[in-house]
Amino acid sequence: MRKRSPTTAILPILLFLSNCSHAPAVDILGSFFPIWIFCILAGLAATLLARQVMLRFGTDGDYGPPVLIYPSLVVLFACVFWIVFFR
Repeated sequence: MRKRSPTTAILPILLFLSNCSHAPAVDILGSFFPIWIFCILAGLAATLLARQVMLRFGTDGDYGPPVLIYPSLVVLFACVFWIVFFR
């Protein structure tokens, strides 16, 4: 059996920690709020707007079960907001 050196065990950990920095935050009246909160809220608002559009055109039930579609849309829109505005 080959014996591992401690360096080979620490190297993967260091690779994952090498890009750690402070979390992006917004200062609102002296309190710092993480950006991901705003991305989730924007994703939720965009999903509600998309639902209204789908109801308006009568395509609400055409995409699958709503219990899967709407949470997926929230995640999709939140990730899009994150990429567009904060990366």
